[in-house]
Amino acid sequence: MPVVQKELFLLDANVIIHAHDLYYHMDRVPEFWDWLEFHAENGSIAMPNETHGEIQGGANAQHVQWAKNRDVRARLVLDEEFDPDLLNRVIEQGYAPDLNEVELDKIAMDPFLVAYGLKDPDNRIVVSNEVSKPSKQRANRKVPDVCRAVGVKCCNVYQLLKELDFRTNWRQAV
Repeated sequence: MPVVQKELFLLDANVIIHAHDLYYHMDRVPEFWDWLEFHAENGSIAMPNETHGEIQGGANAQHVQWAKNRDVRARLVLDEEFDPDLLNRVIEQGYAPDLNEVELDKIAMDPFLVAYGLKDPDNRIVVSNEVSKPSKQRANRKVPDVCRAVGVKCCNVYQLLKELDFRTNWRQAV
């Protein structure tokens, strides 16, 4: 019987930042953060180390402290090294083959996120709150458009919530 690989959702830093700042503040919806940890522990959600490093906020921002927590980090951060060939492919095909230093700074860690998705495009899905803008070029391209250009599946946080059946009483459903 063939082994069925389950999907792995790779989170962009903006998923964590926006969740806390906009719709699932840790004080109001702690179930969301428990749900993330649960799925990270079970191998359904991960975040590349490079992307994890982009989680920022005020010095005492709860989501930053949560993400830096040793136990959370151990569960959430993907235990893999990036593949330089895949990273170069993402930059060349997804953005442009001749980006300058300013453009490379602008795209930040997004190419790493997409490259980890490209490592297993049948079973990995990039999750980003960026919205597709196909007319954007070079370093202005958005994650969903870069994913499409290199053959990586991409969804937004709401599609993730539906796919992994988030609910405030999620423990009862598991």
